Amino acid sequence: MTQLVLTAIGDDREGLVSALAEQVDLHGGNWLESGLSHLAGKFAGVVLVDVPEDRAEELTAALASLQQSVGLRVDVTEARTAERDAMLADGPAEGSVPLHVHLIGQDRSGMVREVTTALAALHASIEELRSWTTDAPQGGGVLFEAEALVHLPAQGDPTEVREALERIAGELMVDLEVDDLP
Repeated sequence: MTQLVLTAIGDDREGLVSALAEQVDLHGGNWLESGLSHLAGKFAGVVLVDVPEDRAEELTAALASLQQSVGLRVDVTEARTAERDAMLADGPAEGSVPLHVHLIGQDRSGMVREVTTALAALHASIEELRSWTTDAPQGGGVLFEAEALVHLPAQGDPTEVREALERIAGELMVDLEVDDLP
């Protein structure tokens, strides 16, 4: 078996996930993990599948045909299984410090860049990031909200992360919470 990462995008409509899953199944594959979303009228997703090694090319060709048949473009990349297996066995890097980061404030450009740049400077790894916008109460514009699961290296200091992000929160005028995770 070989693992493939499928990235898919198309105009959102019913049946896209079914068409993708059908091709995986028809080629002897197994759907392992996925993250699927509807964004601005588009369907977007990332899927990890197991497929028999001798059927990977056949599956790739079948997935390419989905663009014509259902309007779903699917890119296929071979997974880095040795690293992934180690990560699943050991979790994040041994001794890493997991943190939950939550940010909310008036929407403006550059917010994600500033926060992620500060995290990168502290050698933090962003494992998951979700963001969305909502209308502010009483017609006060648009609020931007984001949540992230972040891992610091073993020698990382959560207090240093909090202080760096609190400085940015003050500049961006946002509310920010950084919580330790077990």
